[in-house]
This record gives sequence, structure tokens and C-alpha cells, in this order.
Amino acid sequence: MTIVQSMKQPFAPSSGYKGFSQQQLAVSPLTRKSALRLRKFPRSAHRSFPKTVRAAVETPEPEKLGKLEEKSSLPLYKSMDQEDIPGKPRIVVLGSGWASMSFIKSLPVSVARNYDIAVVSPRNYFLYTPLLPAVASGTCEERSIVEPVRNFVVGKANFFEATCQEVDTKNKRIVCCFPKDAGFSEACFQVPYDILVVAVGSTQNTFGCPGVEENCMFFKSIEDAKRLRMQISECFERAALPYTTEEERQKLLSFVIVGGGPTGIEVAAEVHDMVTENLKRLYPELMKYVKIRVVELMDHVLGTYDRAISEYTAQQFNRSGIELVINSRVSGVTPKAVEVFNTKTEQTEEIPYGACVWATGIKMHPLVKQIQQALPEGTQDHFRCLVTDKYLRVKGSDGTIFCLGDAGTISQEQAQARAAELFKEGDTDGDGKLQLRELRDILIKGSKDFPQLAEYAVFLDGKAGSLRFGSLVKKVLSAMKGNSKAEQTEILLGELDMSSELTLEQFEELLSKIDAGLRGLPATAQVANQQGQYLARILGRTTLTPETDLSECDGFDYSHKGSLAYIGQDKAVLDQPLIGSLFGFGVGILWKGYETYGQFSTRNRVLVAVDWLRSKIFGRDISRI
Repeated sequence: MTIVQSMKQPFAPSSGYKGFSQQQLAVSPLTRKSALRLRKFPRSAHRSFPKTVRAAVETPEPEKLGKLEEKSSLPLYKSMDQEDIPGKPRIVVLGSGWASMSFIKSLPVSVARNYDIAVVSPRNYFLYTPLLPAVASGTCEERSIVEPVRNFVVGKANFFEATCQEVDTKNKRIVCCFPKDAGFSEACFQVPYDILVVAVGSTQNTFGCPGVEENCMFFKSIEDAKRLRMQISECFERAALPYTTEEERQKLLSFVIVGGGPTGIEVAAEVHDMVTENLKRLYPELMKYVKIRVVELMDHVLGTYDRAISEYTAQQFNRSGIELVINSRVSGVTPKAVEVFNTKTEQTEEIPYGACVWATGIKMHPLVKQIQQALPEGTQDHFRCLVTDKYLRVKGSDGTIFCLGDAGTISQEQAQARAAELFKEGDTDGDGKLQLRELRDILIKGSKDFPQLAEYAVFLDGKAGSLRFGSLVKKVLSAMKGNSKAEQTEILLGELDMSSELTLEQFEELLSKIDAGLRGLPATAQVANQQGQYLARILGRTTLTPETDLSECDGFDYSHKGSLAYIGQDKAVLDQPLIGSLFGFGVGILWKGYETYGQFSTRNRVLVAVDWLRSKIFGRDISRI
């Protein structure tokens, strides 16, 4: 197999790579194909070891990172753009998820032509992840929520279906390999870059729990959703066999979901809908054995939502027969049962299962770890992702690397460290104290460098008598029950009035409490989508190079639009900052409309809408094909 170096010059696969010598690769195609097949997992391992199989395609092997042999001899990619402009900056984008595809989609063709853009990903499609649970239950078909990457890059970028194995931050090159496929050997090449955009996401975190990787299904890819769908169908067919014992039926039809966040709740809801709306009619004699459980460490599910939503979800699940195993953590998973430890009673229970879904926790992607280690010491110390500045530039990269989505986190500077400087600047009358208006003014001014001050500045703006629209909105929000930011603001500043004065010590204490409320951005599609759009806007304003001064540009400012989650039986919940908490059938209709409209193309919108109607009218297809 060859990789195209230019329109006329082919690449040759690298020699002696990953356990194959030149002699082995030089044998006849039939012999080579047979040898490669011997290295693959048997089909039975596909279900038993889901992460192991998936990792071969989606993530590079950690032991291979930084150990590629003869990198200098690998073919070097040159632009295939026939109108290549000398000195045109090359931007290499890693990944094909929310952040990277949002960036490419938002980038105007007129702007993209000013750059030589290459997208590298082992997955040649974009996946609309919020509807993965619907695919697992058969409500939506897998093809309805995927979009080929090449549809996004037409006229804007080149795309290479390959895994980035290593990033050479010193020489500004990445090493990519096309995975072994259809009997072909692995082909590797290098891509130099001026700007690297890292958007590879994260991987599932097992927290060192024994047996998870071997026995559980993760839930991050289309393969995971398909695997769960097939497993549920297989469990029902096995349970329907005449020789299956009562005990075995109870085990086969026990479905355990670990994690009470949005993903775990939606998986449980979709599985329940599939059972009650379709399988109940087809397997009526088996319904008494079906049990769906959600294991959650906290004392309530949907911990990032308003508490009223958590309580409503718990009530709906109890009515539906879905058991919430709260205050519990998984201590181990065997091929037959999930070992659950109750943190309150300190007792361990074994829950038999036919299918166990691990839907909790994320950790650093192996490639992100390699980049982190390659950057100057002291610049990167986060345990899960790369630290960036407010412009999404990776610290220690000299402006050559940007990071989007789950792979990065924005450094949030502590305002308390500059308390004395801010106090001196705010004390305009020099009396050694800050009056209310002085405090308001310095918080407004300081919010440019410390965004966490903005909420408090606008609150004080209302206290000081301003009639600005922003102040009125914030005053309304502060009265809303469940708005944690507004409640925190009221706690810290609610007792201040026009006669209040703060000394330097009191001002330092106030900033320290404000800083304590800092939280990293959530690892959600909404954040990644907005970051991709932000980077596209940056490219539209200025020619982006490592030397570009971005001080005239605004930093990334995440705007939370709200959170939706499906909880089953055509009901959903909504946690929205402006209107508060909503739930029920009406929100269920809103959820379906939002997830349909949120597709990246008209084609997918039509397919998803048709899937909703098909599953309601004709039911879900339970065939195992």
C-alpha cells in the first residue's frame, strides 16, 4: 500500500516497522495477508475485550509512542495543493470529533485558502455522540448520525485516515501511520506543521478497577453502541432457549450501567424503552427476569444538573422499574458479576449481568501524554489534559500548538496573586479602602484578565444603582433558586451596601474566595463545538502563525446554553441558566427537535427525523446482523 506524497510521487511503506521485517513484507500478497491475519484477535475476542480491540484503531499503543524507528527515513508529506503559495502556513488538525470538525465546518473557504490545512484521524467520519444511546437501542440507525470527514474538508483541507503516533515538538513534525487493514501492511509518513491543532479527545478511565477492560463495554464510539445492541439481542435469544435455567435467565437479562451521569442515564433509559416498547411483545415470558440497574457513587444521579432534575429523574426511574444503586462504587468486575461496594453500609454486593456498560470517567489520551512530556519541564502538569492560555494555545509550545475539546483545559489565573496591584489601582482616592463603587470598577476592569470577576462585578453594578440591562438580568438570575453562581455571588457580596468599605486584607480574602469557585470547563460536545468555532474566527481575523500576536483578540469565552438529557418514555430534562429546570413530555419533544436540528448536515437531519418516526410507527429492528 502507498501513501501519496504528492500528486505524482508515491510513498513507500516504512521498512521494518512494528514487528515486520522487509523480508516479511516482501513475500507474496497471499502469504503476507495470512501472516497479518495471524496477528489479529479472533472474532470471539471482539466481544470479550472491547477496549483492546478498539484501541488498535483509535489510539496508539503507549509503548510505541516515542519509539518509532528510523523516523528520518519516513516519507515526508508535501502539499497536494496545485496553487501552493510559498510561505503559506501549514495547519495540521488531529482528530475528527466535535472540536476539529466544528473548526473545519466554521472556516470559510476564502480563509482556508490562505493556509495549507491537513486533517489527520484514524476515523474517517464525524460521530454525533449525543445520539449514541439511541443507536444502542435501535431507535436511530448508525449511518444516520455519522458524516464523512471528506464532506467537511472539500475545498478547505486534505484528509489522511491515519493514526498520529508521535509529535516531534522540536522539529515541528508528526509521525502518522495508516493502520493495518484488509491484509495490507502499516504505512507510515511524516507531516511537518507550522500550527498543530490537537483535538484527539480523551479515553475512558477505569480508575484501576480490576476486570473492567476485560468484561465491560465502554460507550464512546459507534462500535460500542453496536456492540451493546447486539449483546442485548443475544442475551434475550440465549434466555429464550429451552434449556436455559432460571438462574441463567436472571443473569442474562440483568443490565448494569456504571455511572449516573447523562451518558449512563440515557443508556439506561433507551434500553428500558427498547425492552418495554418492543421486546416485551416478542418475549413476554422473559419480562419477569429483566432488570436494569444504574450504579452511582454519589447520593443522586445527574450530579451536574439542578437537584430538582436529579430528584425528578430518580422518581421516573423508580416508576419505570430501573433500580438506582446510589452511594456505591464498583470494586471489581468478573465475567459473571459486578462487585459493588456501598460506601454507607460498607457492604459488598455481587450483581450478575448479561451486559455491563462502563459510562463514567475519562483520562488523558496517550498522544496527549506524549506531547505533554515533550514540552519544556514545568509548563505542563495537569493530570488529564494539556494546559492552554485563553487563546487555546498550549503553554510551552511557543504558539505552535493549539488544543481543543477534552484534550485541553484553559489555565485560570488566580486573581488573589495580584490583589495588592488591583487594590492600589482601584483605590482612586488613596484612603487605603475600597468603597462599593471603587470595588465595582476594579472588578470590572480586572475581569479582562480574570474572567471569574465578571459575575461579581455585574452584581455590584446593580448594587451601585446602575440600570444597565446586564445588571437587571443578573439581579433576576440571583433571585432564581438553583443558580449556583448567583447564590455564591449573593453569599459573598449580598451584605455590601453603599457605605461598605474593604481594606486590603478584606479585599485579598474576597479574591481568594472568588478564586476558590474556579472550575475547569466540562468535557462536553458543547464546549468542544464552541472552541472549534472560536479558532475558526481567529483565523478569519488574522493570519495565524506561531509569531502572531493575539492580544488584540478576545480570549475564548464559553457560553453555556443549557443541558438536555433523555430519561425514557418520551420524557427529557432541561437545565438552562436563564429559565431554570424543566422536565416532562414537552421537554422530550424539545430534546428530539434539538438533537435532530443539531446534526451537521441536512442529510443527517432528514435521516434522524425519519428514524424517530420509523421506530414509533414500526418499532425497533432487533435483528442481529
